[in-house]
Amino acid sequence: MIPGIYIHIPFCLSKCGYCDFYSVTSTEKIPRFVEALLREAEMYRGSFSRSDTLYLGGGTPSLLSPEQLALILKVMHELFLSSSDTEVTIEANPGDMNRTLADSLFISGINRISLGVQSFDDNILSFLGRRHSSADAISAIEDARSAGFENIGLDLIYGVPGQSMESWTNTLRRALSFQPEHLSCYQLTIEPSTPLGKRYQTGEIAGPDEDLLYDFFMRTSELLEDSGYTHYEVSNFARNPSFMSRHNRKYWNHTPYIGLGPAAHSFSGNRRWWNYRSVEDYIDRIGRGFPPIERSEILNMEQRRLEALYLGLRTRMGIDLRDFSERYAFDLLEEKREILTIMQDEGLITIDDNHIRPTRRGLAMADSLALI
Repeated sequence: MIPGIYIHIPFCLSKCGYCDFYSVTSTEKIPRFVEALLREAEMYRGSFSRSDTLYLGGGTPSLLSPEQLALILKVMHELFLSSSDTEVTIEANPGDMNRTLADSLFISGINRISLGVQSFDDNILSFLGRRHSSADAISAIEDARSAGFENIGLDLIYGVPGQSMESWTNTLRRALSFQPEHLSCYQLTIEPSTPLGKRYQTGEIAGPDEDLLYDFFMRTSELLEDSGYTHYEVSNFARNPSFMSRHNRKYWNHTPYIGLGPAAHSFSGNRRWWNYRSVEDYIDRIGRGFPPIERSEILNMEQRRLEALYLGLRTRMGIDLRDFSERYAFDLLEEKREILTIMQDEGLITIDDNHIRPTRRGLAMADSLALI
């Protein structure tokens, strides 16, 4: 299995009210962070085979200067990346994007861009605390396309308090008008530690009804599949199979990956480890010559099997029963035959060609399916 490389860029100009990912709103440490990042990457020299995916996430990776991004990519290619057919993705805020930046990203070797559009409804964007408008999103998409990007993904959010089905459908149709190669449609998760979570806990806002969330999901899947997209994971759609995220699929099938940067996670074999969730601690550890790893864990066979079950049933590829048995020493069809038969009768899964695959209804209930 070919490993992947993830880089967490933990800087934002402002923090969205719903976001629970690690980031800081001060950018003064970016130069020291870049220096530390390259030193951390050097610590992995020779530890992993060459990779065919690199994903720059955040935070807001597009806050780095073109020169800083070019330097990072140069070092990643020297240390990890294959010389050809490498998927290099960057997340970008539409509020940062302009033609000059899009050109520099494309020239630097990035060939896939994921734009955090979230909505084409300005009221929804304001509620979420996004610092871009729908007009900014449209301009960002056009700039990316004009710069030469042939693999553009749009991130969208549904289930926002007060959001109507009409508003969400309009956002989907607006997104489709740009013919993006990829769409990620996420249900809003209200995390307790976020400003939005605190408003929810005090009763200032109410979360959407479970039945309405189901309707949002089903409407999304139906509309996008009717428009020619493949619904290949709970939240992800590709215009054709070649545009499925190669990097993210590594997370779903226990392929090894290296995570660089504060709070980044790594995985190999049966071991998972993660870095300090602090820019200061991250820079300090590396500056003293130590890996910035905060903790690690060893997964036993049962834990890996449960993870594989959970992740596999979130994808349309489903679970290859023969491969599952070989990798995790467990005959899923034999051990869980009764519950699998019930799930099949209820239209949640199909079992054929030695695979268990969730149906559209099954994907809508993917977390429950994994409880078998």
